Amino acid sequence: MIAPSASYSLTVRVEITNKPGMLGRVASAIGEAGGDIGSVDLVGTSRVRVVRDITIDTRDSVHGQRIVARLRRVPGARVVNVSDRTFLMHLGGKIEIHNKVPLRTRDDLSMAYTPGVARVCLAIRDDVQRAFFLTMKQNAIAVVTDGTAVLGLGDIGPEAALPVMEGKAMLFKEFANVDAFPICLATKDPEKIIETVKLIAPAFGGVNLEDIAAPRCFEIEERLRKELDVPVFHDDQHATAVVVLAGLLNALRIVRKDLRRVRVVVCGVGAAGTATVKILLSSGVRHIIGVDEHGTVYRGRTAGMDYMKTWLASATNPKNLRGSLGDALAGADVFVGLSVPGVLTVKNLRRMGRDRIVFALANPVPEIQPELAERHVRVMATGRSDYPNQINNVLCFPGFFRGLLDSRARTLNDEMKIAAARAIAGCVSRSELGPEYIIPSVFNKHVAAEVARAVAGAAHRTGVARRRRRLDLAAF
Repeated sequence: MIAPSASYSLTVRVEITNKPGMLGRVASAIGEAGGDIGSVDLVGTSRVRVVRDITIDTRDSVHGQRIVARLRRVPGARVVNVSDRTFLMHLGGKIEIHNKVPLRTRDDLSMAYTPGVARVCLAIRDDVQRAFFLTMKQNAIAVVTDGTAVLGLGDIGPEAALPVMEGKAMLFKEFANVDAFPICLATKDPEKIIETVKLIAPAFGGVNLEDIAAPRCFEIEERLRKELDVPVFHDDQHATAVVVLAGLLNALRIVRKDLRRVRVVVCGVGAAGTATVKILLSSGVRHIIGVDEHGTVYRGRTAGMDYMKTWLASATNPKNLRGSLGDALAGADVFVGLSVPGVLTVKNLRRMGRDRIVFALANPVPEIQPELAERHVRVMATGRSDYPNQINNVLCFPGFFRGLLDSRARTLNDEMKIAAARAIAGCVSRSELGPEYIIPSVFNKHVAAEVARAVAGAAHRTGVARRRRRLDLAAF
């Protein structure tokens, strides 16, 4: 059963008869209904009544309704109001723009705007590269989506995708001081998306593609990389792949296996799965099998194939194994799930080799529940924050773009991604490393700085940086 979490938390205002034991009755009712009390705040009191705000974590919306219904049946208690804390956080949006310089006097106005700004415009006209120094471009990225692959919700449209894009912008700013602007496009046409991004690109130092469904996302990213002179990064692909590699590097240290010798099964070969296969191949993994709803991906398969799966078939599965997920897992060392809930069974797990590593990353419900798998695996990771070893792409993308912007990279490459993965893995010290701690916390502020440093360094080594020297990122 899924545990209660803050994502489904309620604040319930309850008016309680002012006599001993009443708060205990209310708390017991919440506990009996499966709720988790986070806080109890006093709002007001009189000789007859006490009003309290009780924060309750629930499992889902229906569970929250059941808890409130149970509270309404407590004698001497009256539910005054119920607020969904997640919706309250989103009221009016989660981000806004602030000025960096004061605008208090006529002199300020004459320099920030007309007539002084004209001199800056002409300087950029004479040398377009000055935009990186004289405008927001040096620290600004566009977060672009068409709303077709949002979280696990699928094609929900650009307006419904906006809360996620705002959240992404918050993470960029919080962890790497990058100014990110949500751009939600009302089209699914790859050509229109490509054209629109090209038209708005002059204002940005990079482009983060987000929640665009496969296989269109591959074409869009590939075209934009070729046609723009700023880096384009599809977060769902590459950030996920980077963090998977980081976690795997540390998991293999625990089980003392060589990256080049392990057998890996990747279940789910959409955007994230394909990018994970690519980064693993670039890192030296030699034996990978991809699996989708039609079974193993092999050379000559016709069912459910597209051009990326055709590439995958040619680059993986060296023995051209045909069969089910269970067949692919026979003797495997690592399972990486980027697919659907419940697809991995204990029976399949037992077919794997010794010291099994399982990354069940489907969200919010993994391919196998950790409680079922824990007896059969050495290292277990999920995409959830309420279990150990959360594989969360926020460990990658803020610092990755910080490094891209600070080096003024023209593009990005495999060397940068592998460097980022090794930087993330390196944030877990030898003394900290263990089966339940292979990946640093998303709140570890050192991670973004280390990733930025690694990415900028790789940009210089591979010749794609436009700044002549590496920056010291210690201050950041």
